Amino acid sequence: MALVKVKPTSPGRRSLVKVVNPALHKGAPVASLVESQKRGSGRNNNGHITARHKGGGHKHHYRIVDFRRDKDGIAAKVERLEYDPNRSSHLALLLYADGERRYVVAPRGVAVGAQLQSGADAPIKPGNTLPLRNIPVGTTIHCVELQPGKGAQLARSAGAAVQLLAREGIYAQLRLRSGEIRKVHVDCRATIGEVGNEEHSLRSIGKAGANRWRGQRPTVRGIAMNPVDHPMGGRTNGGGGWHHPMSPWGTPAKGKKTRKNKRTNVMIVRRRHAAKG
Repeated sequence: MALVKVKPTSPGRRSLVKVVNPALHKGAPVASLVESQKRGSGRNNNGHITARHKGGGHKHHYRIVDFRRDKDGIAAKVERLEYDPNRSSHLALLLYADGERRYVVAPRGVAVGAQLQSGADAPIKPGNTLPLRNIPVGTTIHCVELQPGKGAQLARSAGAAVQLLAREGIYAQLRLRSGEIRKVHVDCRATIGEVGNEEHSLRSIGKAGANRWRGQRPTVRGIAMNPVDHPMGGRTNGGGGWHHPMSPWGTPAKGKKTRKNKRTNVMIVRRRHAAKG
């Protein structure tokens, strides 16, 4: 992959920086592994907007990704790498020895033709999926389950990774990218290595229209509105006073703790904000 800064033939292309990967498949996805997807307009079943700044965007299908990796003991070959419009990471199309095809999140360094495997007896190499009890301590992993058999939920985006720190009894301790240390059951599965397409964060969209292609509508700052439209509205350069950032409905927008899931507090060994004191 390479970062490409295009010629400034227009204002929108002047700041455009693209991530180019010649190894990606240029055709259509596998027809049996895609399904239709409802347009993300941010509205509920009554037609009311429940998520602002969403709408429009290009049509695309949802790629059915195998997050469970439960096809144990059967070798699979990476048939090709594909772009996925639904996530920042790329997909790898696996062709199993029995003829079945499945999409998985493409790990870093895994190329076309590589042999992958899942299960407790799989070798320790990038792209293979094993239970945490069978992975050596200190290994970098991704696509980690939170409950055995549920499918990967942690570290699925481009460039993401988790480190296996220790194992104590039936739990393994993982250090997430945020700095949080969390306990996960040792029967949960994880994939060796990091997620590919790590240069995704270095791209530059270039123009506002490119965000519209992605279904993101414009966002107006609350401070730029009138008081009737937003609690932060009506402030001018000559005065008006400062108050904490808040949403249009008056709830604090920055700094307020919103986590209410006390049931899983015992699974967090060290919180991500602990170092800030």
